[in-house]
Amino acid sequence: MLRTTFMLSAIFIAGISSAENVPITGNVSSKCSIYTDTAGVYGNPTPDSLSTDPVDGGIFPVVRFDVTSADYYKAKVSWPQSFASSPTLTDALNWDGEVTVSQTSNAAQSGYETDKVEYENVTEYDLTQSGAVWFQIDSEVSYGAGKSFPGGQYSANITAECIAK
Repeated sequence: MLRTTFMLSAIFIAGISSAENVPITGNVSSKCSIYTDTAGVYGNPTPDSLSTDPVDGGIFPVVRFDVTSADYYKAKVSWPQSFASSPTLTDALNWDGEVTVSQTSNAAQSGYETDKVEYENVTEYDLTQSGAVWFQIDSEVSYGAGKSFPGGQYSANITAECIAK
């Protein structure tokens, strides 16, 4: 009887299998980096408008994309459609803007401006070449119908993304 119990126990134990989950981890470093080259400043050329255009007393913001692996990323740059902070505003705001290539480090990037895709407040560029490319953003906003912007500090944000294809 003892021998039968022992054999049944041995068969039962032999039938149990063991499993272990072994993790595999890793870090991926993007081969596309974004830097603020020039912070933008709104000028106030008329009481009802703000503009980053230097003709209007502003400064164009400029962002730089550094790409080390060509044709793996696209740049997506959006001009503002709202203020991040401002005095209380009680009327409608009319936003407008433009994103343009202002400089490149690689002559092969010369087609970026003509090949860009624009929709709503977004501009996309296919980053087909390695190197640095600088994007200049023009942002303009007008307030109400003939209303003056209230005095105070105004700030808005540009969104710049490097998206893996």
